[in-house]
Amino acid sequence: MRSWWQEAVIYQIYPRSFADSNGDGIGDLQGILDHLDYLEWLGVDCLWLTPIYPSPMADFSYDVSNYTDVWPLFGDLALFDELVAQVHERHMRIVLDWVPNHTSSEHPWFQDARSSRDSAFRDFYVWKDSAPDGGPPNNWVRSWVNEPAWTFDQQTQQWYLHCFLPEQPDLNWANPAVRTAMADTLCFWLDRGVDGFRMDVIHLLAKDPEFGDDPEDLKVLSHVVLNHREEIHPILREIRSVVKSYENDPVMVGEVYLIDASLVASYHGNGDELDLAFNFEPMFRPFTAEAWREIIDRVIEHFDARQAWPTWVLNNHDAPRSVTRFRSLERARAAAVMVCTLRGTPFLFQGEELGLENAALEGGEVIDPGFRDGARAPIPWKSAAPHGWPNGAWMQFPPDGETKAVEVQRQDPTSTLSIYRALLQLRREHKALRRGSFSWLESPEGVLSWQRREEEQLVEVHLNFTRDVVAVEARGEVLLSTGRDHAEVFDGSLRAYEAIVMRPTTAP
Repeated sequence: MRSWWQEAVIYQIYPRSFADSNGDGIGDLQGILDHLDYLEWLGVDCLWLTPIYPSPMADFSYDVSNYTDVWPLFGDLALFDELVAQVHERHMRIVLDWVPNHTSSEHPWFQDARSSRDSAFRDFYVWKDSAPDGGPPNNWVRSWVNEPAWTFDQQTQQWYLHCFLPEQPDLNWANPAVRTAMADTLCFWLDRGVDGFRMDVIHLLAKDPEFGDDPEDLKVLSHVVLNHREEIHPILREIRSVVKSYENDPVMVGEVYLIDASLVASYHGNGDELDLAFNFEPMFRPFTAEAWREIIDRVIEHFDARQAWPTWVLNNHDAPRSVTRFRSLERARAAAVMVCTLRGTPFLFQGEELGLENAALEGGEVIDPGFRDGARAPIPWKSAAPHGWPNGAWMQFPPDGETKAVEVQRQDPTSTLSIYRALLQLRREHKALRRGSFSWLESPEGVLSWQRREEEQLVEVHLNFTRDVVAVEARGEVLLSTGRDHAEVFDGSLRAYEAIVMRPTTAP
């Protein structure tokens, strides 16, 4: 029996940039509530909210100071409960971001832990003495900048570990009390009706118990992308026993930031660990048929071997938008068709359906510590400035907000938004696209072609990665195209950067 998350399209919301309801310039839960009709119209099945918890905002809510409340500028628990109820009333689901690797340095646990070596919470975090030379305990480098992943605490004369900012001390998951406390945070939200969690940098929870050095030639990459330990598997199974004790089949989506499909697939265990694990390699590869054939084949090889269900993602709040990365709206549209018609669960990032580009902050300004500002720009709802935000937004809008606004694109049947809506509707109408088998078709150089089959239903996809017109051996009814009217009969001629979803005239 299939789980709901295997056939869903999951839509990521970055709340502070989605919609502002009260004019303070920061998106909020009421803003999401006010736009649920839009999300239902678009055709997404599940909403994933990046962290909404109280936070000093050193890393925009990924530095959590309270796991069981809502940051006041976003709203409160009563408003969150209303959001859950309204989402469920529309037959959608809602998933929260859970940040288990680290807390804020202002979390009461850490404040107590750093007060004394004898604190009851001392072992909630990772503390080490200085190396013989007086420096950090090892050579681990934190994310984003080439600096040690350790900070010396003057009060207790030890170093604490932080794989991200010094304001984000790592929790010690080797401590059973930490695992119990964090399980309680999961239950708090599951009791409020959430449908699962996206689990932030879940692969980091198990650390080398010896805290040995990273290879010198690799440490500049940061310890985040080097940490891969066998000790993670019992931890994941323990987390799963908590989440799956609830009857609504909550999903466990893991951010496994290891750019290797074979490693990512291992976090599914034997069907007893993660349900879904992000495979981020597609976000770092060029728009070529060769690159994507290699990616897809590697996912098939490693995920099928574990009977694991893959994910497909083009962009998110941590990476450049696909239009910016591919330097082409046409390429990004074609890539969207690809990830929504491959076997697996597609994740969409808010504004992707509008074809938004990265915003360029004026004067080279940097707000985010990870230099990810461009992808996090606010959604333009209306064409006229300030684009449906009552008094403007907390940061600059992406380019072309006047023409890419939701209200403009909803009226244009050829817009990127219309293509996304048609694509999601196509998935709902065709079980072959949601759960069918996958097999490659013969295709000329620069083109990828595949078919999806479920029982008697057969759908073909043809994607031209080149700027030239290319002929393929296919004829049939066009179900969706990024470059022509959908009602046409496909004659085998693929236009530049065109993706076609079709029903073949004669099934092979």
